[in-house]
Amino acid sequence: MNELSFRGKDRYRPSGPHIAAVAFLFVIEGTAAAYKLGPAPTWCLIAVTVVLGGAGFLLTFRSWTTVGAEGITICWGIGRGRTYPWREIRWIDVRESTGNETSRAVRMFLASGRRRSLPGLMHSDTYPSPDFDEQFHRIVNWWELSTDPAGRVQPRKQFRDRLTPTVVGIVVTLLIAVVVGLVVLAQS
Repeated sequence: MNELSFRGKDRYRPSGPHIAAVAFLFVIEGTAAAYKLGPAPTWCLIAVTVVLGGAGFLLTFRSWTTVGAEGITICWGIGRGRTYPWREIRWIDVRESTGNETSRAVRMFLASGRRRSLPGLMHSDTYPSPDFDEQFHRIVNWWELSTDPAGRVQPRKQFRDRLTPTVVGIVVTLLIAVVVGLVVLAQS
């Protein structure tokens, strides 16, 4: 079989609406900061935002996954990546997250109990991938041809599998409200 390669730079290209939304957020941030902080802190705040946002975009843009005879190699944008041999991979599935938008990502489960998402291989409303299911099945075919059936063990559901971004957001919001309430009570 041919080696498979999935690169972030092939998937995550900024479009006109994305650039317009980011520019709009910069205008709002700059206006609010200039009104409250003054010019020098505003420029510092905008510079930090640009550096952090640019670093995040570059890491996403440089991420990749390669599937080949030796196993699955993943890189999250820094370094040469890490290869996970087929003998260490126990299961491969798709994780679906729903919230404001639905996203699906391929992940692998390792013999150590760890799980890894495969960068460059996801489907979402923002970045749709029409051949996502086909690509997933090609990876599963590599895995099935390269491993012993006795080594394929579907992992049990864990607590974190039940945590959706919505549930995490609600819990964090409640914790923040409780802490703020306690601080207000302590000051009065």
